[in-house]
Amino acid sequence: MEARPAAFPAPSHSPPGSKEKSGRFTLRRPRLPRHLGADVPASLVVFLVALPLSLGIAAASGAPVMAGLIAAAVGGVVAGSLGGSPLQVSGPAAGLTVVVAGLVQEFGWQVTCAVTAAAGVVQLLLGISRVGRAALAVSPVVVKAMLAGIGVTIILQQLHVLLGSKPAGSAFENLAALPAAITDLDLHAALLGLAVVAILLGWKFLPAAARRVPGPLAAVAAGTSLAVAFAPGVERIPLDGSILDAIAPPQLPDGNWRAFAFAILTMALIASIESLLSAVAVDKMQTGPRTNLNRELIGQGAANIVSGSLGGLPVTGVIVRSATNVEAGAASRASAVLHGVWVLAFSALFAGLIQLIPLAVLAGLLVVIGARLIKLAEIRTSLRTGDFAIYVVTLLCVVFLNLLEGVMMGLALAAASVLWRVLRAPIQAHRPAAPSSPWRVTIAGSCSFFALPKLSGVLQAVPGGADVVVELNADYVDHSFREALIAWQLQHRATGGSVNIEEHGNTVFRDAAQRAPRREDATELPLPPRKEPLLLGINKYHRRFAHQVRPLVHDLAEAQNPDSLFVACVDSRVNPNLITSSGPGDLLTLRNIGNAVCGHGEEASVDSALSFAVNGLGVQSLVICGHSNCGAMKALLEEADGGSNSSLGPAFGQWLDHARPSYAELQEGHPVGMQAAAAGYSVVDQLAMVNVALQLAKLQSHPVAGPAIAGGGVQATGLFYDIATARVLRITADGIENLDPAFDAGAQESVLAGR
Repeated sequence: MEARPAAFPAPSHSPPGSKEKSGRFTLRRPRLPRHLGADVPASLVVFLVALPLSLGIAAASGAPVMAGLIAAAVGGVVAGSLGGSPLQVSGPAAGLTVVVAGLVQEFGWQVTCAVTAAAGVVQLLLGISRVGRAALAVSPVVVKAMLAGIGVTIILQQLHVLLGSKPAGSAFENLAALPAAITDLDLHAALLGLAVVAILLGWKFLPAAARRVPGPLAAVAAGTSLAVAFAPGVERIPLDGSILDAIAPPQLPDGNWRAFAFAILTMALIASIESLLSAVAVDKMQTGPRTNLNRELIGQGAANIVSGSLGGLPVTGVIVRSATNVEAGAASRASAVLHGVWVLAFSALFAGLIQLIPLAVLAGLLVVIGARLIKLAEIRTSLRTGDFAIYVVTLLCVVFLNLLEGVMMGLALAAASVLWRVLRAPIQAHRPAAPSSPWRVTIAGSCSFFALPKLSGVLQAVPGGADVVVELNADYVDHSFREALIAWQLQHRATGGSVNIEEHGNTVFRDAAQRAPRREDATELPLPPRKEPLLLGINKYHRRFAHQVRPLVHDLAEAQNPDSLFVACVDSRVNPNLITSSGPGDLLTLRNIGNAVCGHGEEASVDSALSFAVNGLGVQSLVICGHSNCGAMKALLEEADGGSNSSLGPAFGQWLDHARPSYAELQEGHPVGMQAAAAGYSVVDQLAMVNVALQLAKLQSHPVAGPAIAGGGVQATGLFYDIATARVLRITADGIENLDPAFDAGAQESVLAGR
C-alpha cells in the first residue's frame, strides 16, 4: 500500500533506549534513581506497618519477640531479592501463628526453627521442580475459610491476653476459660487493649493527612504512651538484648521424627499456598510485571532456610504489607528489600523501645487482625455459590482440630462437592404446557454412566406414545449414556411416540457410534434437514429462551424508551443489536435497501420514523450503518459499467436514486472513499462508506433531524460493519476510524487481501 490513514496506524517506533534495526542506540535516563525515588518512601511506610505486626505475631506464636523481627528482616531482604513477585512483601504471617504455637508447645523453640529451615528446603525443591502453579489448585473457599479459622483462633487466644490472663493451648480451652478471664480481668490491660482496638477501627474515618501514619503503628504508639503514663505495672514484652543476641541455631528433635516430618510438610504447604495466593492478589492490584510463581517459591524457601537458621519465625508473602507497598507507590522489589533493612537497623539500635510495649497493646492489635481475616463478603459468596458447608466445616476444623486437618477436610469436601456436581447431570422431564405440545427432556452437564440411574428414572416418567423432544446440552457424553438413550428412543418409538434429539452442547452425540464423543466447533457440525425452519425456531425459542427474555421485557410491556434510531440495510447479515451489545427496548430500528435517508417528502416511512424517534421518543442518537459487500452498492457499480437491474423490477431501480449521489462522490474523490481505498477496501466497500457519509449529510439537512442535531440534543453517527472481520468502523464526513481496541492492522490487511 502507498499510504495508511490515521485510522489505521503503522506499527509504533522502537522505544527510546532500544536497539533499532539500523543499529543505532538512543540514550535514556538511568532507571535506578527513578525507582529509588518511589521505593524509598514506600519502604518506610511498609516498615512502619511491619514493625508492630511482627512483634504481635511473635508474641501470639509463643516465640521470642525478636524472632518476629528476624523473620521480617530476612523476608524483606532474602525473599524480596530472590522472589518472583516484584512488589510482594514477605515476613511473619498471622496465617502460621497457630501452627508455630503448636510446634513451640510440642517441640520447643529451637526445634521449631529447624522445622522452619527444613520447610524452606521443601519450598526450594518445589520451586526448582516448577510446580508453583500446581499449588494454586486449591479451592478458594477452603483458603478463605482457613484464614477465617485462623482469625477466630487468634481472637480466642488474644482475648485472654487483652484481659490480663494467660491463653490456653487449644480453642476449646480458651473458649471455656473466657468467662473466668472476664470475671478476673486486669482493668488496666483491658483498657489499653480496647483503646488499641478503638483506634484501629476508627482510623479509616480520620482525614487523609492523619492516615498517612499507618494505623497499627499509631495504635501501638498510643497504647504504649498511655501505659507509660498511667499503667506502669502492666505486663510488657520480655526482651533480653538486641536482635543479634536473639540469633539462635536450630536443633533437631530427640525423637518423634514422624511428627517432625509431618510438621515440616504442614508448614511448607501452608506457607507456599499463602505466599502464592498473596502474590496473585498483588498482581491484581498493579499493572506491572506478573509474578513468576516458581521463582517466588524459591525465594520463599530461601528466606525460610535463612530465617529458621537464625532463629526467626516462618516467612510467607503477606497481603497486608504487600497491599501497603503497592498503595505507597512502590515501583520495584527494592522497596521490599529496603523495608527489611530498616527492620534490621531498628532492631539493632532501638531494641530498648520494644520493651516498653505492653502485651495487652499487641493483643488488641492482633484481635483486630484476626477479625479482619473473617470477611462477611466471603461468607455471603459461599452461600450464593453453594459452598457454605465447605466454608463452615473448614473453619470449625481449623479452630477446634488443627490447621492442616482443617485444610485437608476442606479440600476433601470441596473435591467431593465438585465430583457430585460433575457426576450428577441435570436431567429433567417437563410436562407439555398444551395438549398439542411435546414432552421435553432436558439433559446437561457431563453425561456418564454415573448418570444412568437418574436418566432411567426421568425417562420412565414420560408416558408411552407421547411426542418427546430431548434437549441435549452436554459437555461430555460417554458410550454407556448414549446407548441407554438410544435404546430408550427405539423403545419409545415402538409405543407409537416420536423422539427428536436436539443437540445444543459442544459434544457431538451422534458421532459416538463411530468414535469417542468429542468437542467440536458448532460451525463444523452437519445440520440435519428441517422443515419450516422459522416455525421450528419459534418453537425452540418458546422452549429454551422465552423464560430468559421475560425479565428483560417486563418493564417494556407498556412503553419503550430507546436511546437511538438505527438506520440499517435490510441485509440479513447485519444484526444491529449484536454489534451494539444492546437488548430489547434499546434501539428503534429502520431498515431499507442501502440504509438510505430520503429527502424530506420523498418517502413517508423515513420521514415518519425520524419524526417518531426525535419528536415522539426523544432519542439521543441517530445512526446510519452500512456494511461490506452490500448488494445495493454492487447494483450501482454494475449499472455504472453498463449493466442492468431490470430483473429486480422498476421499484428497485427507483429506490437506488437515493444512493446514486454516493457513486458520483466516490468518483470525485470523497475523503472517506480515499481513506478506504488506502486501507485496502474493495470498491464496493468504498462506495458503501461514502454512502454512509452522504446519508449523514442528509440527516443534517432534514427538517426534523437537522435542528435537533444542530442544537446538540441529538447526535448523528455513521457506522460501517465489515462482515469479513466482524469489526465496526466509524464514518465521519472526513474519514474512517476503527473502533476495535484490539485492532491489528496486519491482520486486517491479510483478511482484505484474501477477499
